[in-house]
Amino acid sequence: MQFWRCLATICLLVILSCHIICAQQYIPFAQHVFNASSINPAYVGYKESWNGQVGIRSQWTGISGAPKAGYLAVDGILDPLYKRHGAGINFTYDKIGVQAATSFFASYALRLQLDDEDTQRLNLGIAGGATQYSLNGNDLVSVDEQDPYIPQGIITTWRPDMRLGIFYYHPNAYFGFAVHDLFANADSREDFIYNQNSLEGLYRNTHAYIMLGGAIPMAEGLVFRPSMLVKDDLVGPTAVDVNVMTIFDEKFWIGAAFRSRSKIFDRDYEEYSLSKFSSYKSIGLLAQLYTNSQLRIGYSFEHSLNKIAGMNNGTHEISLGISFGKPARSFASPKYF
Repeated sequence: MQFWRCLATICLLVILSCHIICAQQYIPFAQHVFNASSINPAYVGYKESWNGQVGIRSQWTGISGAPKAGYLAVDGILDPLYKRHGAGINFTYDKIGVQAATSFFASYALRLQLDDEDTQRLNLGIAGGATQYSLNGNDLVSVDEQDPYIPQGIITTWRPDMRLGIFYYHPNAYFGFAVHDLFANADSREDFIYNQNSLEGLYRNTHAYIMLGGAIPMAEGLVFRPSMLVKDDLVGPTAVDVNVMTIFDEKFWIGAAFRSRSKIFDRDYEEYSLSKFSSYKSIGLLAQLYTNSQLRIGYSFEHSLNKIAGMNNGTHEISLGISFGKPARSFASPKYF
């Protein structure tokens, strides 16, 4: 009972730290189950060995200026004996049209052991870093080349940021909560104005993430692996990602994904010009192959379920994971999360 009271208190404090402001959007990686350290700083060190992840995403291929993104993340355990301290770093790149955001963060997680068998832990995480926002004026097409409102070359600005998170795991389930952009504030849009033209896509906003899932043994060598990721900026539409995967012999993962970005809460964003994208939905296929105990290769394909579907060739994502050493100990169950 004391543990659950502690967990509820932490959740409440993290929720209260979210401010209702206006938004740089999340990057919708389909393979979020393999990129959890970029979402939640409390995840770092979970696998109790040093691991690296890299991924690239091309959204709505065939459309000029469509979103493209990538990430590089490394995390592991600092004290192999007691496994109380996790750490990690991650780089993220996101580009849409002429605007881009490049981030670097360092994360730390305090890992609290909850049972004698050490199958359950509650991790408390924090991450600090900075994001560079940029706009490439060279890629803008203008009617008047002397237009003073068109930036010459690339304009950039740097902004610091902090993230907080909690992550609880059990051999068969996990739950996490995190908030990003804690340094965003009500005046943040003033940072992204060029000659009175605001760069709307670069608005920063506090984001909240809820991640949960499980691993359910179905038969020998067969595990059912559902997961869900909820993303909300407290202003616009709420995004929900649902992945369902089946794991064969701990080597081959295959499944389906569904993404919905729709109006759940009663907010006034329907009045804005971009509201037509608020109902964006997609379905996808996911596949992961562990070639050996240290190397993972993943691919996903997504197909839009709205009018934009016939205008592009789908969304493609490729990821690669590698383990730099053996785990600190033999696990009571495989690390499916």
